[in-house]
Amino acid sequence: PPNSPSPRSLPPSESAHRGLLSGPGVPRPPWRPGPASPHVGFPEGVGCGRLAQALMGTLIGVYLPCLQNILGVILFLRLTWIVGAAGVLGSFLIVFLCCTCVSARRVPGGSYYMISRSLGPEFGGAVGLCFYLGTTFAGAMYILGTIEIFLTYISPGAAIVEAEAAGGEAAAMLHNMRVYGTGTLALMALVVFVGVKYVNKLALVFLACVVLSILAIYAGVIKTAFSPPDVPVCLLGNRTLSRRGFDVCAKVQAAGNGSAPTALWGLFCNSSTASSSCDPYFVQNNVTEAQGIPGVASGVLLGEHNLWSAYADQGAFVEKRGAASVPVPEEERGAGRLPYVLADITTYFTLLVGIYFPSVTGIMAGSNRSGDLRDAQKSIPAGTILAIATTSFIYLSCVLLFGACIEGVVLRDKFGEALQGKLVVGALAWPSPWVIVIGSFFSTCGAGLQSLTGAPRLLQAIARDGVIPVLQVFGHGKANGEPTWALLLTALICETGILIASLDSVAPILSMFFLMCYMFVNLACALQTLLRTPNWRPRFKYYHWTLSFLGMSLCFALMFICSWYYALFAMLIAGCIYKYIEYRGAEKEWGDGIRGLSLNAAHYALLRVEHGPLHTKNWRPQVLVMLNLDSERRVKHPRLLSFTSQLKAGKGLTIVGSVLEGTFLDRHAEAQQAEENIRALMGTEKTKGFCQLVVSSSLRDGMSHLIQSAGLGGMRHNTVLMAWPAAWRQGDSPFSWKNFVDTVRDTTAAHQALLVAKNVDLFPQNQERFSDGNIDVWWIVHDGGLLMLLPFLLRQHKVWRRCRMRIFTVAQVDDNSIQMKKDLQTFLYHLRISAEVEVVEMVENDISAFTYEKTLMMEQRSQMLKQMQLSKTEREREVSPGQEARRCSVRRPRGRGLVGTCLSQTAVPLLSLQAQLIHDRNTASHSAAAARTQAPPTPDKVQMTWTKEKLVAEKHRSKDASVSGFKDLFSLKPNQSNVRRMHTAVKLNGVVLDKSRDAQLVLLNMPGPPRNRQGDENYMEFLEVLTEGLNRVLLVRGSGREVVTIYS
Repeated sequence: PPNSPSPRSLPPSESAHRGLLSGPGVPRPPWRPGPASPHVGFPEGVGCGRLAQALMGTLIGVYLPCLQNILGVILFLRLTWIVGAAGVLGSFLIVFLCCTCVSARRVPGGSYYMISRSLGPEFGGAVGLCFYLGTTFAGAMYILGTIEIFLTYISPGAAIVEAEAAGGEAAAMLHNMRVYGTGTLALMALVVFVGVKYVNKLALVFLACVVLSILAIYAGVIKTAFSPPDVPVCLLGNRTLSRRGFDVCAKVQAAGNGSAPTALWGLFCNSSTASSSCDPYFVQNNVTEAQGIPGVASGVLLGEHNLWSAYADQGAFVEKRGAASVPVPEEERGAGRLPYVLADITTYFTLLVGIYFPSVTGIMAGSNRSGDLRDAQKSIPAGTILAIATTSFIYLSCVLLFGACIEGVVLRDKFGEALQGKLVVGALAWPSPWVIVIGSFFSTCGAGLQSLTGAPRLLQAIARDGVIPVLQVFGHGKANGEPTWALLLTALICETGILIASLDSVAPILSMFFLMCYMFVNLACALQTLLRTPNWRPRFKYYHWTLSFLGMSLCFALMFICSWYYALFAMLIAGCIYKYIEYRGAEKEWGDGIRGLSLNAAHYALLRVEHGPLHTKNWRPQVLVMLNLDSERRVKHPRLLSFTSQLKAGKGLTIVGSVLEGTFLDRHAEAQQAEENIRALMGTEKTKGFCQLVVSSSLRDGMSHLIQSAGLGGMRHNTVLMAWPAAWRQGDSPFSWKNFVDTVRDTTAAHQALLVAKNVDLFPQNQERFSDGNIDVWWIVHDGGLLMLLPFLLRQHKVWRRCRMRIFTVAQVDDNSIQMKKDLQTFLYHLRISAEVEVVEMVENDISAFTYEKTLMMEQRSQMLKQMQLSKTEREREVSPGQEARRCSVRRPRGRGLVGTCLSQTAVPLLSLQAQLIHDRNTASHSAAAARTQAPPTPDKVQMTWTKEKLVAEKHRSKDASVSGFKDLFSLKPNQSNVRRMHTAVKLNGVVLDKSRDAQLVLLNMPGPPRNRQGDENYMEFLEVLTEGLNRVLLVRGSGREVVTIYS
């Protein structure tokens, strides 16, 4: 069906400009593409892709070129043989399959244009090159047909290579085909190089030859009903004899008063005497003569079983069904030197389909001339359908008439040896066999010229599109645009087909390439319809996508029906071209139907996933990776992405997220650059996933937004991976401990697992390989199996493949350690996870002085930070030690006017320790209350309420309070709860260090943050103590929903 934006439609830019100049209802001048325009339908016929002087209509532009290309060498040289081998019914099936296959493929603009613009440059380039190869090999097939007609039926004496021994005629014929074929190819290439206008002038002559030949066939069939031609066929028993070596079909003939042996006798006997030694089959069987063309009224269609197939092996005798024959032992035949008609190749249904299919490949001659048509959208469907209907009728009627008029043994005689080397169709034609011989000769010559004219232009169009860089040289040509270099390459490829020298061997090759082309064109049409793309508006009202789907299915089936190994080879070539274009080809803004199909499939899959809950068998970590960016918007910890690719290996969902502080309007360009940097790093680290960058007013809010909203529908993350904030004690760190703890709380609230990689810069890159070592899992809290699953997934990657997995679990004094170990080993056995199991007993002992000291230092630091909390006004005025400054701030408290303060301040020691506590809510509310008491409201102006004396007094008062507060720190006693937690952390850290100091990776349960936010800084200290001294640590906090199942 024609695509609405036809090849003659305006390109986007020109269409837009002309639309401004011509209003509605004003006729626009038709735009016609130039010689190199990719919108041109690329030729299979003559003159396609070039501007014509006068636009053509349906009859001249589409119908007649299709007839000329479809009716050719196969009709005249092979159709009678196909009918004889497959039978009338089998031949009907072959013709119907091939005609149905191509009738479902009707599209303007040429195959390359349609596929490349619908399925993308990768498919377009791959299938376009396959179509080019098919057109080139079609030229070789037509040239071989021309030479076969010349050497077999016109001038057999012109052979250059003669057979050296009996039985060598076939090999000598192949050599002659190569010699004459090469010369003919050079002559035709020279004609095309000189100018296409000479080919155009001969086109009507060649078409007239085809039409006259077909009319001669029908006239001959009609004549046989009244007066069948005298075409005797000599039979020995039921075997057909070749009439090339004798004239009289008899063993003896009358000579004077007696009889004398004939020439046939001399071929089967060693002498001409009656007592000579003869072939046993010759002795025991009679020589008879049958009518080769008994006529349409003879009943040979049913009586001689021409309805049914007669497949034969190579070298088998061509035998007449129902004739009397006395068999002889197989070893006494000696058929190699006897004048039998033998099958030159093994015949079967699929072989015949491959040989016949090239005869229907000419249907694209009209669509490839779309640039020269007056109305392509109207002419191409009508002309192509009419041509298909006409040629289908011709082929089907010829199959029926050949089976009804010609003897079966003559039909199976491919080269007419039983007819003294005459063309079988020629013997049927009227008024003379030479009408068919000369007509078929010029028809094949014309088809060969058309292939050599169209194939270089197709290659030139692909080269000028720039989708395949290696072909760019073939986009150049002569000054008038003729593809000189492409013609040279076409001639070289065509020569390889001629060197094969067998028309029956070349035909299946080009069948594969054409079938692949037609298959993808049908796919493009069906895909555009099913996707309901807005630019797909077929004008042909009888079109339905099922027609294209049927055509695609038939093409795919016919590829393997013809020859499965040729089909695989053609698909391999197309696949290699596809991958090359994908790797090296230029990107084109043509749109891509495959991408639309992917979007539809993704939409359907997302809706399916959304409906039902995820089964435990399908659970795997879908990771949201939280990255930090530096001041240059580059990733701080690239090893985090390396670890992600090792954990995921491209399976499941991976979202790489990051946060950029600010507003989107101000920083959208920086956000785009940061996203490009992240994508580049993902490509380097081979991390397959999606990138999502958020611009937010604060780092904390941005991370919360990512945790809440990353993903789409059922494709959402269930695990968050982030790096440990190594600089959490520094107040100027953009990722402070408070952001970290709040992120832990967010993941818990969202029911998501959390992975925290500590010392992430020590993690291995993808290029590294651990030759030995352990992955230690400390399974302290039974969280459903997430700790078991992570090392198993890591060991699938080649970095961790050689590492052993060890699982440690902690037991108290009153626990049964032996039973715990057995239960855990049984659990791992059912999980099919190989790992060493060890139970570690933690003995209760006294709390050490080190634990007291650690706890006391932690609480002193926390208390000191609380005492050093400053009001918001004082923070705005804070400067470095030894400096003083005056700063005015303006605020509008709720329900009041503007309030102004102007303070002078001095810096307080240890400012870095209190930076993370500055944003405390109590401090903010306290400072607001202080501002309201110190400054009465005034709606109109800023009032300065501080004098110099008040300022000095306040400064000394604050300093005294701070000093007294620091003195109280040394009298603190540690909280017993904090001491117990620190004791547990210190003990567990000692046990882990003792067992896993040299492990390549240690996985630990991550305890949850405290419910009371006042102890957040203590929580960070506990985690620091727990992992102290370990090289690579992965803290794991499950959500309680991860389950590793024992079922497959």
